Amino acid sequence: MTTSAETLEFQSEARQLLQLMIHSIYSNKDTFLRELVSNASDALDKLRLEAFRDKELQADTDDLHIEIDTDPEKRTLTVRDNGIGMSRDDVVALIGTIAKSGTAEFLKKLKETKDSAASQDLIGQFGIGFYASFMVADKVTLLTRRAGSDEGVRWESEGEGTYTIETVPDLPQGTSVVLHLKPEDAEDQLFDYTSATKIKQIVKKYSDFITWPIRMTEGEETTTVNSMKALWARSSSDVTEDEYNEFYKHVAHDWNDPLETIRLQAEGTFEYQALLFLPGHAPLDLFMRERKRGVQLYVKRVFIMDDCEALMPEYLRFVKGVVDAQDLSLNVSREILQQDRQIQLIRRRLVKKVLSTVKTMMADENPYKYETFWKEFGRAVKEGLLDDHENRTAILDICSFASTNDPEKATSLREYVERMKDGQEHIYYLTGESRQSIENSPHLEAFQAKGYEVLVLTDPIDEMWVDAVAGYEEKQFQSVAKGEVELDSDTTDEQKEEFSGLLTWLTTTLSEQVKEVRLSSRLTTSPACIVGDTNDVTPTLEKMYRAMGQEMPQIKRILELNPGHPLVSGLRSSFAEKGESEGLAETAELLYGMALLAEGGELGDPSRFTKLLATHLQKTL
Repeated sequence: MTTSAETLEFQSEARQLLQLMIHSIYSNKDTFLRELVSNASDALDKLRLEAFRDKELQADTDDLHIEIDTDPEKRTLTVRDNGIGMSRDDVVALIGTIAKSGTAEFLKKLKETKDSAASQDLIGQFGIGFYASFMVADKVTLLTRRAGSDEGVRWESEGEGTYTIETVPDLPQGTSVVLHLKPEDAEDQLFDYTSATKIKQIVKKYSDFITWPIRMTEGEETTTVNSMKALWARSSSDVTEDEYNEFYKHVAHDWNDPLETIRLQAEGTFEYQALLFLPGHAPLDLFMRERKRGVQLYVKRVFIMDDCEALMPEYLRFVKGVVDAQDLSLNVSREILQQDRQIQLIRRRLVKKVLSTVKTMMADENPYKYETFWKEFGRAVKEGLLDDHENRTAILDICSFASTNDPEKATSLREYVERMKDGQEHIYYLTGESRQSIENSPHLEAFQAKGYEVLVLTDPIDEMWVDAVAGYEEKQFQSVAKGEVELDSDTTDEQKEEFSGLLTWLTTTLSEQVKEVRLSSRLTTSPACIVGDTNDVTPTLEKMYRAMGQEMPQIKRILELNPGHPLVSGLRSSFAEKGESEGLAETAELLYGMALLAEGGELGDPSRFTKLLATHLQKTL
């Protein structure tokens, strides 16, 4: 018995996406069919897997397929599958709500984007599946019954913010999506989607690789309109770039082409095939905790699971694709996969292949691909320097960093090492919030004056990996803001003797702020700078730990003075003539505050600093 229809509102994000599709600026509207066929294929995969795992499931799995019907008179297009189907709760959760990570960020960026091409690009990054139907239809009706359930569901919407939903009996297993098509409009790229010829063309272009039969009936004849050949099982010479691109869009739910395609086949003790892709854009949820990651896992062409995390490490979470193993059990869980030796060996091989592919891109004569990859995913890849000790050298090989060598062009570590000065033992770097703050840092003065190249590291992850990684090609990483730096210092033994009394007094006077005051070899124009001990965490990293709620002991740093600066030599003369005084102590406090501000630090008591500064400035008038 049919229940009365209930009218519900879409979640606000879903409502905004619907409006986006109804008034779509996306020119290639044909792709709506790819999205519906992709959903139908997923439903068939899920039913086969569910039926295998649950022998009690009341489901018909004899002839799993996708069917496409057109009705030119009623101007409807129907995409039907006999897959897993949906319950009423499934329909509300999957269609009435957008639970996808990054939705809010996506809508915010879309609102800020005025350029039409950039908007299309964003839509492609997000991938909007079922909602693409509203590009070509002014009303969508969905009929579905979950396998094993007696009750079916009818859902309908015109995309105006609400939808109706009701329980109906006697529906076949699976899902039918009926599109009530908009009028043809060639200018708006709206074609006749009741034309069997047009539908076949779209299926052949976008969904030929789908491993389930896609059928159409014309008159008395029913034909399968896709080849059903798994792309990863075909010879690479038989697959076109367009076919790879469309398959990527299917597995990644992306509307853009991939940046790079990676094929891998292993034979012998255990056999598997892999077809992986590097996307052209970072997903909006790349750095969100709730994101999903991993590739699709098949066993002998049978779909096992989406987002198989056991096959891909966290730092390569953006890699998409398929792995088809020959010797695994069909009845595997995520927990079993984490411990499976074969899966671990496959994962090791996949990681090495991805890293070597990026290295090849790096050496390519056309730098666009690598530069795009690093701009989009470099931050994530550098996480592997902390977690993946086995591949640390391979990761360092594909890293690029800004440096003082060229304000526009990043450098690889290999290029840095090739440019190193004779006798230079370290790869010098400085971390900070921006290139500008690093370039203005007093820590760089002597390095720039003596022509040493310094890496400019501004990603938050840089603060962490530089301490975890010993070096590269037997050259140690050295922060120019930590430890004592050997730069053929101009400081003489005579100067050290002259300043010894002042340094001892300053160390005592500023003992609340610093652990030591010493002469510097890294300053040329600034009077002072603050540096950390060799093994101390940086102030930025300390701040990051505190923000994460971790307790941190107070870390005192070292104040270094430039003996050639008039302010410092004047301070020495005053101390030699007058000894300790309140005014001199205040000058020392100001000198420390200036050094702290020069590196972008925060004053402990800004109001006291400004009062002292005002008082001392007044005395100069």
